[in-house]
Amino acid sequence: MAKFEIYKDKREEFRFRLKAGNGQTILASEGYAAKSGCNNGIESVRKNSGDDSRYERLESKGGSPYFNLKAGNNQVIGTSEMYSSTSAMENGIASVKTNAPKATIEDLS
Repeated sequence: MAKFEIYKDKREEFRFRLKAGNGQTILASEGYAAKSGCNNGIESVRKNSGDDSRYERLESKGGSPYFNLKAGNNQVIGTSEMYSSTSAMENGIASVKTNAPKATIEDLS
């Protein structure tokens, strides 16, 4: 079962990561000053994850494909890991689309 994990980073900011059923992180957030902002980010992922036009497909300087999930205001709400191929990245996008809407929330903060 997929889940969102809420945690605090080294700077004491709240972040979330979406983990697939196999435990692999498929999307990670920016830092939020308040937990409420983090929860709003999770809801935004749920709302926007099904819309393919919200995914920005990118390539790192090293040539690795990755993606950002953006909200309706064009703000990045989550970033993927770096992938070994474009097809692996597309599988990651498909996993977010499938898992985000029904993922549970685990608060580790």
